[in-house]
Amino acid sequence: MERVGLYPGTFDPVTMGHLDIIGRGMKLVDRLIIGVAISEAKRPLFSLDERIAMMEEECAQLEGAQLAKVEVRPFDGLLMHFAEKSNVNVIVRGLRAVSDFEYEFQMTAMNEQLNRDIETVFLMADVRHQAVASRLVKEIARFGGDITPFVTPVVKDRLLEKYR
Repeated sequence: MERVGLYPGTFDPVTMGHLDIIGRGMKLVDRLIIGVAISEAKRPLFSLDERIAMMEEECAQLEGAQLAKVEVRPFDGLLMHFAEKSNVNVIVRGLRAVSDFEYEFQMTAMNEQLNRDIETVFLMADVRHQAVASRLVKEIARFGGDITPFVTPVVKDRLLEKYR
């Protein structure tokens, strides 16, 4: 049976922390779906198409013989509905801090009530990425700070272009 994972997020923009979780998640499943949330309520800086394009470009760098195949797909609505439609076995989530754990713990408990057959796996953020958040990266870029340690060169260029 194929093991299918789902890593959901807004990815506005994709950071080195996201890519770390994706790379490690790819070791756990045969196919990893990156679910890019439409999230109009969050008012993302990048359009859905831009976020998907960035994610596809960055994930293409990660694929290898011993790793899962990666698919990038948009989604809206309940995560569990998207997971069920995609035949997902496991949801991959990254944890940076205790505050992430509290939120993720609550979400996992609710998701389990919706579908007990889909497990959630938490991967701790690499210590180099524990403070990295897309929201903070955008703020640093907006005020002219150096975002080089937090995003790839392609994402950096796209982010700086948005603030020009």
